[in-house]
Amino acid sequence: MLATPADNPYEEPRSGRLTAWGNALLGGFAPPDNAAAAVLGDDETHRVTGLPGDPAGELHGLTWALGRLRVLGVTGLRLALPSAGHPIGLTGPAEFNTRAMAAGEAVLALGLPLGLVPEVEVFGPAGDQAVTVLWRCSVVNDSPPADVPSLHEAERELADGLRETTLLLTKLDVAGAGPEALRALEAYRRRGHAELLAPGYPPRAVRVLESARQISALLSIALSGHGAAVSASEMTARREALAPLQRVARRAQVAAYNSLPDEQRR
Repeated sequence: MLATPADNPYEEPRSGRLTAWGNALLGGFAPPDNAAAAVLGDDETHRVTGLPGDPAGELHGLTWALGRLRVLGVTGLRLALPSAGHPIGLTGPAEFNTRAMAAGEAVLALGLPLGLVPEVEVFGPAGDQAVTVLWRCSVVNDSPPADVPSLHEAERELADGLRETTLLLTKLDVAGAGPEALRALEAYRRRGHAELLAPGYPPRAVRVLESARQISALLSIALSGHGAAVSASEMTARREALAPLQRVARRAQVAAYNSLPDEQRR
C-alpha cells in the first residue's frame, strides 16, 4: 500500500526529514551516519535509485547516496509540498511535477538540477506495520521553485493565518471533532520543538515550522468530517473556507525547511 503525507498529517513528511538532515550533513552540522539514521526514523529501509551515472535499477542506501550527491556538487536540499493547483516548491519538468504531486512531496537539489520523489510503501497488519521508501532521482529544470516565500514572509503569513484559523475553527465546531482526533492533536503538541528540523537551523525556522504544523493538524481535524458540518454542502463550504489556510501552512513549512541553505547562500 502506497502512502502520502496526507495519510497522517501529524507526522513529519519524509521529504522534510531528508531536506533537513541532508542540509545538516552538507553544511557540516551532522555526520553522515547520524543524518541517514534521522532520515530513516522508524522506517524499515530507505533506498535511492536513479542517481547520475548509475545503471537503471541500481539501489543505494542513504549514507552512500547523500555522499554521492555531495561529490556531484549538490550544496543543499529544498523541500516541495505540492498539491492540486499549487505546485509549491516545484520547478518542472511536467513528468517530475506529476510524480511529486501524486506523492504530495519532493526534494530538489541545489548546485545540480536533480529532484527526488519518495515512493512510500506500508505493509503488514494494523498495529504491526513496516514502511519502506524508494527515492527516485531524476533531472529537474534549473529554475526558481514555484510559490516559495522567504522565512520572514512565511512568519508574517502565519501570524494572520493563526488568527483566521482560530476564528474559522470556532465557527466549524472543531471541539466536536471527536476524542480520537483530539488525542492525536494533543500527542502532536507534546512533542515540542526538539524533534523539528536538524542541527544548524535557526530558531526562527523552528518556530515557523511549529506554527505551520499546528495549523495543518488543526485543519486536518476540521476537514475530517467531524464537528458541526454534517451535510455535503456544509463540508464543501468548510473545505473552501480552509483551503487558503492550508496553502499558507504548506508555504510556511517549505520556507522553514529551506531556510538553512537559503541563509547560507546570502
